[in-house]
Amino acid sequence: MMASFGHGSRRHPRSRGRTWSRSGPDRATLGIIGVICAVAGFFVLGIVLGPVAMVCGWLAMGRSWVGSRPVPAVVALVLGAVDTLLAVIWLAGAASPGIGM
Repeated sequence: MMASFGHGSRRHPRSRGRTWSRSGPDRATLGIIGVICAVAGFFVLGIVLGPVAMVCGWLAMGRSWVGSRPVPAVVALVLGAVDTLLAVIWLAGAASPGIGM
């Protein structure tokens, strides 16, 4: 019998929806991680944790705005945006001249 040299995958091609990694976190986990990052961002490192929460929320929503959205994903996205906005306002206020002692 001859070696197939790559023709063995033609019998069982991957379907379009099954090309993701099975070892990564699922959507529910990403939503919860996003909410935790957003809440923690209100207290420390909001400029970093806010965008992390938004990315986790976006990935937990399935990278689309259509269809049903899990609640933790939307909460992570909104709180991450608010957190980032407040951090930018705080940094702009701290860097402006005339405020200080």
